[in-house]
Amino acid sequence: MSAAEAAVPGGQESVRGPVRPGGLLDVLSVASVVLDAKGRIVLWSPQAEELFGYSAQEALGQYAARLMVDERHIELVGKLFADVMSTGRSWAGGFPIRHKDGTAQVVEFRNMRLMDDNGDVFALGLAADQSTVRRLEQDVALSERIVKQSPIGLAVLDMQLRFVSVNPALARMNGVPAEEHVGRTIREVLPSLDADALESAYLRVLRTGEPVIDEPAVGRTPADPDEEHIWSVSIYRLEDALDNVLGVATSVVDITEPYRAGIEAENARRRLAVIADASTRIGTTLDLERTARELADVAVPELADVAAVDLLDAVVEGRRSTLGPGEPAMLRSLAVHAARETDEVQAADAPGTVAWYAPDRLITQCVRTGEAVFVPRVKDEDLARISPSREAAAELGRSGVHSYLAVPLIARGEVLGALDLRRTRNPASFDDDDLLLARELAARAAVQIDNARWYQNARTTALTLQRSLLPTHPRVTPGLEVASRYQPAGATVEVGGDWFDVIPLDGGGTALVVGDVMGSGINAAATMGRLRTATTTLTSLGLDPAVLLEHLDKTTSGLDHSIATCVYAVYDPHLRRCRIANAGHLPPARVRPGRPPELLDLPTGVPLGVGGIPFATTTVDFEPGDELVFYTDGLVETRTHALDERLDELLALLDDPARPLEEACDLLLRELHHPDNHDDVALLIARARELP
Repeated sequence: MSAAEAAVPGGQESVRGPVRPGGLLDVLSVASVVLDAKGRIVLWSPQAEELFGYSAQEALGQYAARLMVDERHIELVGKLFADVMSTGRSWAGGFPIRHKDGTAQVVEFRNMRLMDDNGDVFALGLAADQSTVRRLEQDVALSERIVKQSPIGLAVLDMQLRFVSVNPALARMNGVPAEEHVGRTIREVLPSLDADALESAYLRVLRTGEPVIDEPAVGRTPADPDEEHIWSVSIYRLEDALDNVLGVATSVVDITEPYRAGIEAENARRRLAVIADASTRIGTTLDLERTARELADVAVPELADVAAVDLLDAVVEGRRSTLGPGEPAMLRSLAVHAARETDEVQAADAPGTVAWYAPDRLITQCVRTGEAVFVPRVKDEDLARISPSREAAAELGRSGVHSYLAVPLIARGEVLGALDLRRTRNPASFDDDDLLLARELAARAAVQIDNARWYQNARTTALTLQRSLLPTHPRVTPGLEVASRYQPAGATVEVGGDWFDVIPLDGGGTALVVGDVMGSGINAAATMGRLRTATTTLTSLGLDPAVLLEHLDKTTSGLDHSIATCVYAVYDPHLRRCRIANAGHLPPARVRPGRPPELLDLPTGVPLGVGGIPFATTTVDFEPGDELVFYTDGLVETRTHALDERLDELLALLDDPARPLEEACDLLLRELHHPDNHDDVALLIARARELP
């Protein structure tokens, strides 16, 4: 705004005093020539000197036609001049003139008659190079055509940020006719927009001259009052040829659809990333609780602030469960995960608990119908339908949950339970995209959960069978103190066929047995039970250990090609020695007071079930205070260490013959049984004692 501009009282627009000239006339370089009634030049402007090539001294007093016009056109020029002078009508048009240097050029003229206060008449001629005029006309025409036909919204605003002109595209975007924009500000035309932010940007451009490119603007216009749109706004300062600031020009592009498409594409990428993450993180083991935790961990925080995995209690127990319309749901919580461990977790069922959900609860509806249910905006009355009890509903309300979604876990056509999702801190409500992602996660995880629960049921059955076949406590026998341990395999694999036994013999002796059936699961446990029974039966016959293993080998060969390893020892407390035979098993360790622990040097023999190869019996001294340590390979074998190295570690731990046997068992299991060794362990330690 010019310093000469002053405000007028009464709300009138300000009145401008002298301001800097515009640059258009300078671009045109309009020449002014005044002729007297006879056609002589009486005034000659500097622009005329530039246009025609003659100085004022050369031009003044000369007949204009003879100086400026080719002889061929003098008669025509004279006629036109006489017509203007006699009628007073102006004449305009292009006419060829002669430059001082002899070249010809077409000049755009506008001639008019003038009269002074004495009544004398003169002719005023305004002239400009026609090529310059045509170029400007073409530029204006092109600009006007582009502005009117452009699909981009265009507008010019003055120094007070009032609309000066608006093209049809912007008028359509705003839903306001172009003429209703003129003279009004942005906030007056579009009150639903954030006018402060836009006006701040316009003023900054006016002040600095630095353009603003692709500034986002969000709001609603009369063109579409029910939908929020997003525009990309660019602002440029307008200046003339003399650097006078005229106002600002703005271009507006509606990017709502591309923006939404971008958001959808980003959501799709996010969904794919979450699904890819789920594929690697869910189902890493066959442990049911861990698989459920993995699902909950993947869902938070990408999908929800709180995620819970609940299975129907009957399903966990291995039974199918179909709910009728009026039946409640008994759900067992397997996992809960929250972005922040605060009220959100307290409002969910704790892992391991079983909750009763009435027939009208949303999660009951989910597992009964096998369909997702969600409440985009949770109200107070919705809390009771989400929670199992009034107290839980109150806790849920305090946690700040505002959006809820539950999707069923379905595998092989059976509804297992539900993935329960809540938002407390994320302000956005669950939408269709979230539902799609939750369904995909649930579908992938349900198969892993189903595998884990069937494996867990089978493993529990096998473990129950195996434990039922093992002795509960080692038997008390004369001259011998015994301790034992059985460590089942981890949850990632099935139980194996390891066993041990302590069998009293006639005459006060004791048979000590440790074996390992190759394979896992119920079949291995069943084979182990049959071999243990056969061993007990054969022991009663008083057979030599090698002969007993030969009979046991024949029994094993008839058990569906089963293979087993076994160490069988018979202790005679009167002779203070052991007779031992080995069928492909790791050698026992002997611990003697005052001597270093050692592995017994026994013929290894072949595993039971191979057949055709005899076994050998070795006799070793076993004095009071001595210990024999029998074990299966699960105690010492690992994937990363050599067996000799591990056996050396075993001997190093047997450094105290006076250590209580129970403590020795616990020490060996704690120090030697590696987590990555997913195999059963059977451990039996026997210490010789003086006979009473």
